[in-house]
Amino acid sequence: MKNKKSRLNFSSGVTSVAASLICIVIGLLVGLVILYGINSENALDGFSRIIKGGFYLMPKGIGTVLSQTAPLIMTGLSVAFAFKTGLFNIGAAGQYTLGALGALYFALVLHMPWYVCLLAAMLFGAVWGAIPGIFKAYFNVNEVITAIMFNWIGLYAVNEIIYRGALGNMYDLKTTKTYSLRNVSPQSVIPDLGMNQLFKTKSTTIAIFIAIAAAIIIYIIINKTTFGYELKACGHNKEAARYAGINEKRNIVLSMTIAGALSGIGAGLYYLSGVAEWNPQVSTALPAMGFNGIPVALLALSNPIGVIFAALFVSHITVGGGYLPTKYFQPEIADVIIAVIIYLCAFVMLFKGVVVNAVSGRKKKKAENDPTDNGADGKEADA
Repeated sequence: MKNKKSRLNFSSGVTSVAASLICIVIGLLVGLVILYGINSENALDGFSRIIKGGFYLMPKGIGTVLSQTAPLIMTGLSVAFAFKTGLFNIGAAGQYTLGALGALYFALVLHMPWYVCLLAAMLFGAVWGAIPGIFKAYFNVNEVITAIMFNWIGLYAVNEIIYRGALGNMYDLKTTKTYSLRNVSPQSVIPDLGMNQLFKTKSTTIAIFIAIAAAIIIYIIINKTTFGYELKACGHNKEAARYAGINEKRNIVLSMTIAGALSGIGAGLYYLSGVAEWNPQVSTALPAMGFNGIPVALLALSNPIGVIFAALFVSHITVGGGYLPTKYFQPEIADVIIAVIIYLCAFVMLFKGVVVNAVSGRKKKKAENDPTDNGADGKEADA
């Protein structure tokens, strides 16, 4: 019985991966068609750059992919974790923004070590994520509405706090950005352990390993703990969970708090690695990294381990789009490809059905051609 259950889980996992791969292939083909429509002579060259991604400019491109993958894993985990518990955390961008504030304040003003700054980013994100959870649990306000509102509140509040009329300790008038961590507080920069020299970059740190470790921890929490089971139970059926003695209100708040903490860590990994400085004058739009967690979670089917690979793919394609010759194409074409893949993710169940039917038809045909094999399978099933 146990072997049969493990085979079913394996089969479900394989079909899920196959369905996601179908989405990716179709999305890439649509991107190729768009490139041909814009400039047929250079379409194949542009497409090859997108496909190569970070490998187009070795080794620096690989370092760029890794530095962008780390925060993307965290925002993807944030959205996926909420999905698993029946919530849609569209507020990952706002939580990411507050996480950036926590990391930068503790680094530039308090000059704390990088791990303390990362914990501050986690705490700021967790608080901002808990607010929609509280409204959802105790006032039955849809978390999507609350999260969207708090996205913009968070963005403009952070910009005002950082800018402070150009008189604050975080804002640099010369660059119109926050001060560079490497100059102001080098102890706040996440260590690279030689990765910067390996990839010829200034921002490739151990952040990628921290993000992978976080994904593994979230996988264990969701699938191997009582707490994770309670969260999923509330997501599947809140009334049934309440009947079983599970405190659904507490779990809703905890779910959004953890989701917010994950987004906050993502911002900490990004800014404490020195990938970029926050620019209050330009940051009038919500960080794309927060919203990009949604396609990562969808592509991974909310599987925490799958989020790692989905984030790598999205970063790979995005970096490849940055290598497009601007004379003929815009780098946003990579975003179009990702958008098509996201749209197709809505049809993942359809693709899974296609894969399952194809596999079952193949097995049926094999069984008809080999009666002995069919009998053996039948005995095994009966056993």
